Amino acid sequence: MDQGTLTILLIAAAVIVVLAIFFTFVPIMLWISALSSGVKIGIFTLVGMRLRRVIPRRVINPLIKAVKAGLSINTNQLESHYLAGGNVDRVVNALIAAHRANIELTFERCAAIDLAGRNVLEAVQMSVNPKVIESPFIAGVAMDGIEVKAKARITVRANIDRLVGGAGEDTIIARVGEGVVSTIGSSDSHKKVLENPDMISQTVLTKGLDAGTAFEILSIDIADVDIGKNIGAHLQTEQAEADKNIAQAKAEERRAMAVAQEQEMTARVEEMRAKVVEAEAEVPQAMAAALKEGNMGVMDYMNYNNIKADTEMRHSVGDMNEGQNKKDK
Repeated sequence: MDQGTLTILLIAAAVIVVLAIFFTFVPIMLWISALSSGVKIGIFTLVGMRLRRVIPRRVINPLIKAVKAGLSINTNQLESHYLAGGNVDRVVNALIAAHRANIELTFERCAAIDLAGRNVLEAVQMSVNPKVIESPFIAGVAMDGIEVKAKARITVRANIDRLVGGAGEDTIIARVGEGVVSTIGSSDSHKKVLENPDMISQTVLTKGLDAGTAFEILSIDIADVDIGKNIGAHLQTEQAEADKNIAQAKAEERRAMAVAQEQEMTARVEEMRAKVVEAEAEVPQAMAAALKEGNMGVMDYMNYNNIKADTEMRHSVGDMNEGQNKKDK
């Protein structure tokens, strides 16, 4: 191969490499696609996106959809939203859906909702097609003590104006649960709730539970009502059991005090008996002293012993008669 042919091949290879790099850096096909779709955008604008680390197709393809749908959006708006970390495609889809449904929604509002972490497309779809939120069984106790359990279905529609900063579904369910419990609790009887379950939904709807939330409550329907426990009877039973335990404790306290008093009296009786024994022990000493001093004669002492023996005999006979009477009975 001669020198001229080699030079031509090298030049051709260099041209191919340069063109490959050029077409890789400059999205020519995307530019042609945009022009054919009626989107006027310069090739240098696409190159500038590359330099700003923006993927051109992430901006141009949504822009093509917006132009075809008749929306007035420019490249700078989409590019700034992309650089802010938003989902450009979802924002454009939401704007198209809102435009088709005649919902007033600006790009700035839609971008703010998307950057706030809300699914703006789902919110627009929910504005067109309301969503049904089903609550768990909510238990309340009527005034007659019967527990009533109710399950509610809440039909809500997204409120786009309150999507940023508005409360979510959990708040709606909590507020509806509070309203159901309050309505059941204010009923005189559980039978009234069973007869007219719609009184719950009517009462709850009048409280404006959707204030400060990202939704607008369209209706609240009671799907199911069940009877739970007899809470009033259960509480009365527990109260009676508690009263019984208190009464038993007080009775036990009184019994313990009576037993202590009885033991105290027994001790006092034993003390008095000891004093009697002590006094009786002094009698012989007194008699001995009287005999010794001549205040008492021998005959007096003998008469005393006879009287004492006679008394003991009578006591013995009396005890025998008392025992015989008990046997006869």
